[in-house]
Amino acid sequence: MAPRVGVVGLGQMGQGIARNLVAAGLAGTVTDARPGCAEGFPGHWAASVAEVVAAGEITLFVVPTTADIAAALEGVDMAPGHLVVDLTTSEPGAGRALAARLAERGAAYVDAAMSGGGAGAEAGTLTLMAGGAAEDMARLAPVFDVIAGKVFHLGPVGSGQTMKLVHNMILHTTFLATCEGLWLARAAGLDPAAAVEVLNAGNARSYVSEVRFPRDILSGAMTCRSEVRNLAKDLAMADVLARDLGAANPYGAMTAALLARAAGEMGLAESDFSHLFPEFPRIVGEG
Repeated sequence: MAPRVGVVGLGQMGQGIARNLVAAGLAGTVTDARPGCAEGFPGHWAASVAEVVAAGEITLFVVPTTADIAAALEGVDMAPGHLVVDLTTSEPGAGRALAARLAERGAAYVDAAMSGGGAGAEAGTLTLMAGGAAEDMARLAPVFDVIAGKVFHLGPVGSGQTMKLVHNMILHTTFLATCEGLWLARAAGLDPAAAVEVLNAGNARSYVSEVRFPRDILSGAMTCRSEVRNLAKDLAMADVLARDLGAANPYGAMTAALLARAAGEMGLAESDFSHLFPEFPRIVGEG
């Protein structure tokens, strides 16, 4: 028997996830703090998180942080065995703490951090990095089959969020390194678009050079579909994780500092992160 799944949070990622679950016949109810989102989900809208939880056996939270999930579940009744799935990018310790509190209430928790962006959410091809008990992962298999292309069960609760911070530290550091290299190419009189073609024909290629720059930046679209503040938040958490573990993190720490400056002093917090490229000299203090 297919599980009844609820979705809380219908932003850029949540809408695609919810639509795919509706199409697969798995979605029971959905909700968001913005009532206008109801128009896209006739017959599935719930007025509150409590209604979503009551209507299903599994609730996916596609909200900014684990702290938001904890606040949303405060005082909400849950049936024994209800499974909370945390799709946020958050500090791993927060997930472990929430899992412990939910266990006291007879509920279960899995952290399943996402990669793939809004396009992956819409296409049902997300990569999920998960942490939790094997039996809970088994319950989620039919759900993850609908929303994800690849699922990695990395260990106990907190493992998925840890991996996502590692992933984003590498990804965003690569992004800034590519910005730096292309500004160097431009300063030397080379065409950045031609430079990207060369990168992609050699060993310096990456998702950043193969997709982000050609499609989202050099095309003039300037639509990477995430804000600078999100990158800054993730890298700040990765930096704290590294320091807490005593792990060397010089490049990640530098990226965290530059993103914090871009989001704060430079006033780019709500800008699409594609704008980090044209603003790069100013962010590093040379423009």
